[in-house]
Amino acid sequence: RRGNATEAQVRELYGVWYAGQQRIGAITQMANRANEANTDVHARIKAVEAAAAANTFFEAARKSWFDSTFSADVQLLGVSDQGAVDSLRATGSQSTALLGELLQARIDRTVTARNSMLLVLLVSLLGAAYLFYAFYLVMRGGLQEVSRHLEAMTAGDLTTSPKPWGQDEAAELMLMLAHMQASLRRMVVQIRHSSDDIVHASTEIADASNDLSARTEQTAANLEQTAAAMEQISATVKQTSEHVHEATKIATHNAEIASYGGNVIGNMVATMEEIQGSSAQISDIIGVIDGIAFQTNILALNAAVEAARAGEQGRGFAVVATEVRALAKRSADAAREIKTLISTSAVKVQTGMGIVRDAGSAINDIVTSAQRISGLLNEIAMGSQEQSQGVAQVGTAVQELDRATQQNASMVEETAAGALRDQALGLIEQVARFKVPA
Repeated sequence: RRGNATEAQVRELYGVWYAGQQRIGAITQMANRANEANTDVHARIKAVEAAAAANTFFEAARKSWFDSTFSADVQLLGVSDQGAVDSLRATGSQSTALLGELLQARIDRTVTARNSMLLVLLVSLLGAAYLFYAFYLVMRGGLQEVSRHLEAMTAGDLTTSPKPWGQDEAAELMLMLAHMQASLRRMVVQIRHSSDDIVHASTEIADASNDLSARTEQTAANLEQTAAAMEQISATVKQTSEHVHEATKIATHNAEIASYGGNVIGNMVATMEEIQGSSAQISDIIGVIDGIAFQTNILALNAAVEAARAGEQGRGFAVVATEVRALAKRSADAAREIKTLISTSAVKVQTGMGIVRDAGSAINDIVTSAQRISGLLNEIAMGSQEQSQGVAQVGTAVQELDRATQQNASMVEETAAGALRDQALGLIEQVARFKVPA
């Protein structure tokens, strides 16, 4: 009874009761699953009834142990306990026997299935061995045929005709070999034709190279002559440039002298103009003197008339008047002669001035021409210098062209045409090893 048990005993009893409940629940679940898997289990094993009896016992035990208000006969509880134990023991025995039967049946089925599988496996292995042997024979025959054609192709014989049979890998390999042999045939034929063309072309190239070499050598000789001529031209142009430079100096000096002469002529023209002005003044003075002489002659004539009127008393005065008149006449004559000379001199001075002006114009033209000549000579000198530089550059270019031409000649002699022809002949010999159907 609960009233006679300690707390530790109660907890221990509760653990036993709880474990029993869990075990009964597990037995019930396994019985249900076994019943679902095999309906004979429910008929031969009363697992559910045993579980129900056990549940009844555990419920009575719970109430007896943990419910203080419940009262039951201990003897009756013991009988219930014994019945539940017997029921569970019987169920366990039945389950063990049934499990042995089921295991034996499963073992028999497993042995039967194993024997069947071994038989099927043996038959399959025999069939696979037969198939593998047949495949080996077929594959060996196909590979031997392929090997025969490959050996013939290796030896250069392309006249064989691979013919595949069947649709296996060996047949596909034979078909691919036939395609490859056909491609090789076409390639060999094309190589033969190309080699013949290469030999023909290389022969023509070699002949053309020899001709080109001869022409190049001739061109090199012409270039050497041209280079020598260009050197002479360069020397001549250089000398001409030096002469033009000297001529430029002389022309510049002549222009300076002509300019100085122009200045002298200008001064002469100015001096002649001054002389012309002085001559005009002298002519005016002579005119005044001539007028004075004329008036003196008139006065002397009047004095002679007055002396004649005076008679003896004016005779001395008449002599003086006569002398004065004679002197005035001589003065007038001298003045006229001087005026004539001055007029003649003025005309000559005027003529000289014209000549001097013409000479000045000519000198100016000479100065202008000298300056133009000096400019032209400077331009010619610059052009000669540039021409000399250009000729030097042309000479250098001709020398470079000469060297390049000589190198081209040597390269033409070393051209690969002969080597190409030899290689083409070697290629023809190599291709001749292959036999192709006509």
